Amino acid sequence: MITQNDRIKLARQFIEAIPHSRALGMSLEQIGDGIAIISMPYDERLVGNPATGVIHGGAVSALMDTCGGAAVMSHGDAPVGTATIDLRIDYMRAATPGQRIRARAECYHVTRSVAFVRATALDDDDDNAVASATGAFTFQRAKGA
Repeated sequence: MITQNDRIKLARQFIEAIPHSRALGMSLEQIGDGIAIISMPYDERLVGNPATGVIHGGAVSALMDTCGGAAVMSHGDAPVGTATIDLRIDYMRAATPGQRIRARAECYHVTRSVAFVRATALDDDDDNAVASATGAFTFQRAKGA
């Protein structure tokens, strides 16, 4: 049987194994029971518009996708693997230049083979989201589970 500590360890390994997560400087802040928080520092290499200094939406998208996968990996039904099936992101505003962006994702429902996730991306303004997302991820269970 896979314990909660095992799930957390798997989720951490999942994030650390993804090359773009390392390249974007993603850092796991919190994980457990189907919830993950991952942050990404401001980096001028990720700016989409040099005139404004705003981080490119693709970097925000990658952060939210990775956070969603981590939330799935930490779910109590003990998946051993996941991949994104579908991810819809709504961008509400540009992230403030110079500020760290963090994503919080929650795996709120699972079926036999699909996990459903909600996520939000924020900068220092906790009351004004940068983006929100909903997604579906594969839910690969251990053999015999």
